[in-house]
Order: sequence, then C-alpha cells, then structure tokens
Amino acid sequence: MGSLKDELLKGIWHAFTALDLDHSGKVSKSQLKVLSHNLCTVLKVPHDPVALEEHFRDDDEGPVSNQGYMPYLNKFILEKVQDNFDKIEFNRMCWTLCVKKNLTKNPLFITEEDAFKIWVIFNFLSEDKYPLIIVPEEIEYLLKKLTEAMGVSWQQEQFENYKINFDDSKDGLSVWELIELVGNGQFSKGMDRQTVSMAINEVFNELILDVLKQGYMIKKGHRRKNWTERWFVLKPNIISYYVSEDLKDKKGDILLDENCCVESLPDKDGKKCLFLIKCFDKTFEISASDKKKKQEWIQAIHSTIHLLKLGSPPPHKEARQRRKELRKKLLAEQEELERQMKELQVANENKQQELEAVRKKLEEAASRAAEEEKKRLQTQVELQARFSTELEREKLIRQQMEEQVAQKSSELEQYLQRVRELEDMYLKLQEALEDERQARQDEETVRKLQARLLEEESSKRAELEKWHLEQQQAIQTTEAEKQELENQRVIKEQALQEALGQLQQLELERKQALEQYEGVKKKLEMATKTTKSWKDKVAHHEGLIRLIEPGSKNAHLITNWGPAAFTQAELEERQKSWKEKKTTE
Repeated sequence: MGSLKDELLKGIWHAFTALDLDHSGKVSKSQLKVLSHNLCTVLKVPHDPVALEEHFRDDDEGPVSNQGYMPYLNKFILEKVQDNFDKIEFNRMCWTLCVKKNLTKNPLFITEEDAFKIWVIFNFLSEDKYPLIIVPEEIEYLLKKLTEAMGVSWQQEQFENYKINFDDSKDGLSVWELIELVGNGQFSKGMDRQTVSMAINEVFNELILDVLKQGYMIKKGHRRKNWTERWFVLKPNIISYYVSEDLKDKKGDILLDENCCVESLPDKDGKKCLFLIKCFDKTFEISASDKKKKQEWIQAIHSTIHLLKLGSPPPHKEARQRRKELRKKLLAEQEELERQMKELQVANENKQQELEAVRKKLEEAASRAAEEEKKRLQTQVELQARFSTELEREKLIRQQMEEQVAQKSSELEQYLQRVRELEDMYLKLQEALEDERQARQDEETVRKLQARLLEEESSKRAELEKWHLEQQQAIQTTEAEKQELENQRVIKEQALQEALGQLQQLELERKQALEQYEGVKKKLEMATKTTKSWKDKVAHHEGLIRLIEPGSKNAHLITNWGPAAFTQAELEERQKSWKEKKTTE
C-alpha cells in the first residue's frame, strides 16, 4: 500500500501544482473540492459529501496549501483506495489538469499521446521527493530503452556531451523538460515519427503496464480444437490473448501461479514450434512463428513463474529499486566523504594555526638566542682577559712549587731508601715465622691421620664379622625355601597330569556325543523324508494330509516353535521308544 500511495501522490502533486495558478503554493477550496471528487471517482473510493463540505467550507482562511490538503487526502482518499481502479484513467485525469498549463508551445516531434506516456514514465522513474525530478542516471536508462526499442545503437558519447552541458545548479530534469528532451529528437535523429511513437509505446507497456512480452501466436481451442491466431500479452501473473494488437477484443486469460509450468512439444497435426502451458485446471497448446520466438516465449513464461515462486516484483521494478538503493548508497558515501573532507579541512586549518603559532614561537626563540649569543660573546671576552691574568699568576706560582718539589723529592728519596731496608728485614722475619708454623702444622696433620686410620680399621673389622653372620643365616634360609619350592613344584606337576587326563576324557566323550548326534540327525532326516512321502501319498489319494481334530484337554507342551502338538504322556512314550531303539543299535 505504501508504494501505491507514493505512486498516486506523484500524479496528484502534478494536478495540485497545475491548479496553483499564481505559484503561491496554495489552491482555492472550490478547485480542491472538484479535484477530490474526481479522485474519488477515478480511484473508486466511496464519496463522503459531508466530510468534503466540512473540510472545504467557505470561511476566511482562504486557499489551502499542499500541507493543508494532505490530511484530508490521506484520511478520506488514499487510505481507502484499493488496487481495483484503472491506473491509466487516473493518470489521464491528472495529466489533463496539468498539460495545458505546462506543455511547451514549441513544436515537438512526438504526439500529445506520446507526451502523456512520457509523463507517466517520468512519475515511475522520478525520485520520491518534491518537487519531482528525474536524475541523469534514470534519464540515461530511459533513453537507452527508447533507442533499443527503435533498433538503433546507443550513443554514450553523445549523452556524455549532453551531461557536460547539464545545469550544475539542478539535480535533474522536470517532467516537462524531459518531454521536451525526447520530443525535440536530439537522441532519435534519423528516426521517423511512427518509429519513435512505437518505441515510446513499447517502453510504456513494459514499465507501466508490466508487459513482459507480447506478439502474435496460434492457439488451439478447448472446445472446437481449431487453431486460431491471437495477440498474446504476458504480464507478471497473467497471459491475455486478443483478436489483434489493438487490444480491443479480449478472448481470454491464462492465469499464472507458482504451480504452472511450460513445456516444449514436438511438431504434430501440421503445426510446428509447439509448446504447452499447464495450469491448475486447463492446459493450453500454442504454436509460435519460429523456433527463436518459441524459445523466447518459453523462457519468458518460465522466468515469470520463477518470479511468482520467489514472490519477487517484475524485473524492471526490481531494477528501479536497485538503482534507487545504489543512488542512496552513493549519496550516503558522498556525504560521508564530504563530511570527512570538512573534518580534514578543519583539522588542516587547526594544524596551520598550530604551525603559525610554532613559527612565531621559533622567531621569538631565535631573537632570544641572538641576544643570548651577544651576551655570551661579551662574557667570553671578559673571561679571556681574566684568564690571561690568572695564567700569568699561575706561571709564577708553578715556578715556586717546582723549586719546593725538587727539595721535597730529595728528602723523599732518602726516606724511601730507609723504608726499603726495613721492608727487607720484615720479609725475612716473616719467612722464618712461616717455616716454623708450617712445620708444626705438618706434624699435627700426620698425628691426626694415624688416629683416624686406627679407628677406621677397628670399625671395618666389626662390620666384616657382622656381614659373615648375616651371610650364614641367609644361606640357611635359602636352603629351606628351595626345599619348599621343590615340594610345591612336584604337587603342581601331579595336578597338571590329572587335569590333562580329565581333559582327554572330556574330549573323548565330546567326540562320542557328536557321533551320536550325527547318527540321530541322519535318522531324523530319513524319518522326515519317509513321513513326507507318506503325507504326499495320503494327500494324493484322499486330498488331505490329516483331518483336523479337537485337541486334548490336557495341558500342551511349549516348544521354541510354539505350543506342541502332543501331551506329556505322548512325549514320555516317544522318549521310551527312542531309548529302546538306541539300545538295540
């Protein structure tokens, strides 16, 4: 409902703007009453005379602006409108109100009917903001569609030259500028009026009437089974067929849904290029003019059914929405880029201000440095003069010090000679004391070593005696354990021999039991064969194996296969006879 409302508002905006004769943005109430009545009629909305008179009653408020008209338009018309009206009739009513005022007086290469179709296409492709304009991208899209419909190649360079001369102050063209652009023949040079009109009509059918494909084909009737040529028109959910392409005499519809399918058929009954459209309740056989047309129709119908399954809009509407979203995205990116550029510009200005402040600070620092250098040079001259004076005084003091040092050096040499003699005597005394201390230390070491050796010898002897006693006890214990292990080994060997004898006896008994089982199995098989042959004979002579008799009232046995067919007494009797047979054998 939102997209339908937006679509209707564009046509109503043109009508409202046309009624604003003095371009004041307001329209008289009497004209709006007539406009509202006409809108209710063409949109098939119930009339509400009371609300109409109440809203547009004569008073001193004067004309109504667009914003003042919108509450009534939304509440009493647009919110009640359903998708059951003739959109062409609605557009034609709005077109009639605005064409005389706005259509240029210059002679155009197209008819007024073609201008009306361009006007409707403009409303479809224009941006959803007012005043309505069509952006250069949509102008290029429309002109491309027209040139393709006329069967000529698109001149991109010519359009780029046109865009260069485009007014930079405007974001796009108004509907009347677009009609003049198409009508002056700038992009259809060399084409006659009829060709341009057919191209406009084809683009109008595709974009506005949602005609996905149309053309003549031959259809097989459901009742008479005859083949008749019809003009077929494919739309997003229906295929309509008419007597001719003027669309005046409609013969029927083929309703399409997601369960429909289209199939190719082999040639038959003298008809070629056949294909089949299967619907819920009917099947339609159609013959195309050639194989190319057949494949185009099959592909177009298949694509339409696929779109119905996906719930997608027609391709041109989906493409328009994608182009709008792309423009919004590019606009957002451009705004973001402009914002970033502004931020960079502000940051650059701030940086320039900072650099200017730094430059001023550097100039001030340079001036201060020059003054400091000047002071430093003056101070340096003063220090050099003071240093020269101090240097002369130092030289005089140095000479006096050298004389005193020479005298002190001779006295020091004598003193050092005496010190060296005393050091030699001290070293000799130290060597003698060291020799005596070393001799005493060696004597004490030898004495301690002898005492330690005697102590270690006594402890080793006691330890050896202890080890000898422990070895004698271990030998006796080992002999006793060895005798015990030998007795256990003899016992285990006897038990093993007995177990082997029992195992051989069990193996012999198992073989005997197996032989008995094989003999019983063979006898059972022979008895089964004898019983089977006997039952076959009885069945052959009498027709029955045995008569079904009432069972015994005694409790029956239960076996792995279910209740047994004999009693406990019969089982004992059989076991007895079996044992006797086994004894005799």
